[in-house]
Formats: sequence, structure tokens, C-alpha cells
Amino acid sequence: MLADYHMHTSFSDDSVYPMKDCINRAILLGFDEICFTEHIDYGCVNAYCCDCQTYLDTVRKYQKEYSDKITIKYGIEFGAQARHKKYFKEIFDKYPFDFVLLSFHQVDDKELWNQDFQTGKTQEEYNRIYFEEMLKTSQAFDFYSVLAHIDLMRRYDPNGEYPFEKSREIIEEILKHVIASGKGIEVNTSSFRYKLNDLCPATPIIKLYKELGGEIITIGSDSHRETQVGDHVREVREILKSMGYKYFTTFDKMVPKFHEL
Repeated sequence: MLADYHMHTSFSDDSVYPMKDCINRAILLGFDEICFTEHIDYGCVNAYCCDCQTYLDTVRKYQKEYSDKITIKYGIEFGAQARHKKYFKEIFDKYPFDFVLLSFHQVDDKELWNQDFQTGKTQEEYNRIYFEEMLKTSQAFDFYSVLAHIDLMRRYDPNGEYPFEKSREIIEEILKHVIASGKGIEVNTSSFRYKLNDLCPATPIIKLYKELGGEIITIGSDSHRETQVGDHVREVREILKSMGYKYFTTFDKMVPKFHEL
């Protein structure tokens, strides 16, 4: 069983990749299941919400067309902040999502990718506030499946890698809450194309999650174009096995399903 559970197409604001091309590419690469996770980000200068109804109609069309070749799931990526919970809940209640990624692209309505949030703060300050927002939001939201790319800040940290041990206490608190809530985490393979010095989340976080009893874990390429579909998913499966994980997870109507690695 081979699955990619973090994929973007032209329904996301940062991709022009046609959904049908993405599906054909996944089939060519031997994938059994894929889940589209188009963007919804709210509360920032470039707030974006995909057209969820047209997106759903398109997924349903391709589910029928490709039913004998690949399983296609209807997911979403919430670029969330606790202060905007009501907006996201309205969307979640309106559409029949199979899977929801809870992501953290902004803090205090300021973007990470363009350094707007980090500007004027020390490395310790913006890392601490970032994880504090993650904890607060994960506690406020109960309508998600997994936390996406937990240490995304590493991708956009202008001062380089911030040591895991300096954030360990709050990360452990986040993971304990995730596990107690019956939620999970993802391994995001974009770490390879961004040339990070470790996985995303980093190996110590993935190991800590397992030590704390975490079992729900998805693998996603975070693809936005053809060359990124399924990228390094097979490799990450082997890495998880080497860490002692026995299963990875897919979702159907928000219910986790476990598959042997």
C-alpha cells in the first residue's frame, strides 16, 4: 500500500498543476491512494480559500473515472490560527472531508514564508511564539486529522536551525495533547527539496511522538508540481520502519486506517 497524503493542484493559490495530471503521475509512480489537501489560509494579508464545492465536484468526478486505478480522497489543509476557529469550523461542517491537515503558516496574522512574523524578534522569541500558537490552536480545534509539518519554522528560519532541545518541552506538550485527542502527525517529505538537514518534522520529534505512544502518522509529499508528486515517500516509509514504526495511516471520512509499512 503506497499513499501520498499531502498534495496541491490548481485549486490551491500556490499551484497551477492540473488535478488530472497529478492523478496520472501518481498512477505512473505506482501509488495506490492519494489525498488532495488544497489550501485554506485565513487571517493574513494573502488570505486564501479554495472553491471547496468545485473542488469537491472535481474530486468526485475523478473518483469515478479512476475508480479501477487509484483511490482518491478529498482533503483540505487549514492554515489555521486559534483566533479564526469559527471560520474554519464553518467550512469543515459544510463539506465531507476525508482528511484535514492542521497547518501553521501564520502567527499573529503574519506570514512565516516572507519573514513578516520573524522580523523584529530573536530566534528564541519567534520559535517560542510559533510553538505556543501551535499548542493553543491544536487545543482549540478538534476537527482535524493530523498536524502538518510541525517544525515548519525550520524552512523559514532566517537564523538557521534552532536546536530541538530548546523547544522540547512545549513540543512534548503539543504531542501529548495530539495523542490524547486521537489525532496524529505527518512526515512531510518536502524536507528533501528544501534541503533541510533532517526530516520534517525532525527525527527527534518523530521519535518522541512514538515514545509518547503516538501511532497515527501520515506521509505526504506536499507536492505542487509534477516532479514533487510522491517524492521520497518510499524512502520515508523505510526510515519510519527503522525507528520502530509498524504502520502508517490513511483516512476515510475522518476515520484513520492503519497499513503495514
